[in-house]
Amino acid sequence: MVFMDQKIIPAARNMKDFERILEGPYKHTVFLETHIGQLKTIVKMADKAGKKMLLHADLIHGMKNDEYATEYLCQEIKPFGVISTRSSVILKAKQKGVLAIQRMFLLDTHALEKSYALFEKTKPDYIEVLPGAMPHIIKEVYERTNIPIFAGGLIRSVEDVERALEAGASAITTSNHVLWKHYEKENK
Repeated sequence: MVFMDQKIIPAARNMKDFERILEGPYKHTVFLETHIGQLKTIVKMADKAGKKMLLHADLIHGMKNDEYATEYLCQEIKPFGVISTRSSVILKAKQKGVLAIQRMFLLDTHALEKSYALFEKTKPDYIEVLPGAMPHIIKEVYERTNIPIFAGGLIRSVEDVERALEAGASAITTSNHVLWKHYEKENK
């Protein structure tokens, strides 16, 4: 299962990356790090270009990543989706009808088990597994939660992408321009 016909979801780290994505064929994109003053402009530019924005709520400077900020994001900024590690953000995004992607960092077995308990509570629409270069863990997380997976972090090659997809990831979130370029032809 591929996310909205995209194997790759390009992730913009800055405005230069974002402008490059706007000119490309990808419909869905992630904006990783921005500040509150840029939000409306970014989403307006994305809408004009026919792109669907996934905003990383934890990385918006000048905005606390809590349920009140999420309510503001969902009601005023209106992104297609919100990414966060915080359960309150995921629950509020779901309540507001915005795609909710819960990010998990694979540090050790204890962190993984805590994440499973959290997913049971929040029931996100997607889980973003970081680092995504661990296919056996992608498979385990999907089998245990039955929630679609995005793989991100430390995916550096086409082989890494393909292994993550074969393990069950729905898509790869990446800021790697080489991977964007490689998969662009599939999204035209």
